[in-house]
Amino acid sequence: MAAQLTARGRLTVPRMVREVLQLSPGDCVEFGVNSNGEIVVRKAPAQIRRAGPRTRLAQRRATTLRRRRAAELDALLRGLD
Repeated sequence: MAAQLTARGRLTVPRMVREVLQLSPGDCVEFGVNSNGEIVVRKAPAQIRRAGPRTRLAQRRATTLRRRRAAELDALLRGLD
């Protein structure tokens, strides 16, 4: 079973591996190297979540979107007075 690494360093985990590890979208995986030099992939514990820049950016976008929607709703309600 092989998978191709993209130019951005991304890799698609084959379906069989996802099923064996019981991975779902959003799950994290851990990579390791055993004493034989083999790469080990395992499902990361739930408490290990990477709060990287993309996560923070997504949170900021969601907050901005909520504020904009609230402001639009407020403007609509004020227009009805």
